[in-house]
Amino acid sequence: MGNDDTAARAGDDGRGTAAVAHQELTERRFPEGQRRIFLAAIDAFAERGFHATTTRDIAARAGLSPAGLYVHFGSKEEVLYRISLSSMRLTHQVAMTAAAVSGSAADRLAAVVRDLTVWHAEHAASVRVVLHHLTDLTAEHRTEVAAIQIGIHRLVRDLVDQGRAAGVFEVADTNAVTLALMSLCVDTARWYQPEYRRTPDQIGADYAVLALRLVGAPPA
Repeated sequence: MGNDDTAARAGDDGRGTAAVAHQELTERRFPEGQRRIFLAAIDAFAERGFHATTTRDIAARAGLSPAGLYVHFGSKEEVLYRISLSSMRLTHQVAMTAAAVSGSAADRLAAVVRDLTVWHAEHAASVRVVLHHLTDLTAEHRTEVAAIQIGIHRLVRDLVDQGRAAGVFEVADTNAVTLALMSLCVDTARWYQPEYRRTPDQIGADYAVLALRLVGAPPA
């Protein structure tokens, strides 16, 4: 599905792009056993850490035999890689779709920060696993996942540059501000819990306002 289609779906039913991307994740044609392994691995890595987790642990949590896990994945590192790659690709999709909304640079930056914040809150458990265990990937896999991270960072930086060039953002150091904006979104996953008193949508709306203050955009 292309970004235009995703944006259209978000507009048609009133949901944000993060919600649409989440539905697309669940609609992907992963075999049922593979999806169970993903969920089991996220729980195991979060609870025990990558190195203390065995393929037997993951298989047991997924209700499979160890041999059943190897039908889908060759190693626990491959499981971590596939989780990381899927998560990062969908995060990138959320950012690209939000950045494609019509409006000013301020509108688009606010949309990106809002939707990335919602995404990281709603997927906090898997995001924490990815963030904490990137160094446990092979060099080749880590490079592939990091390249998508860089793409997300570049997208946000380009929006800041556009607003600065248009004279609507007051930014002395584009790279420093971009890093602060990304930290605002991503760090939500480090502390957010489902029982938190504010919803992901409320936090996303708050952070969108904070983002515009960070870039010195005039108040609406």
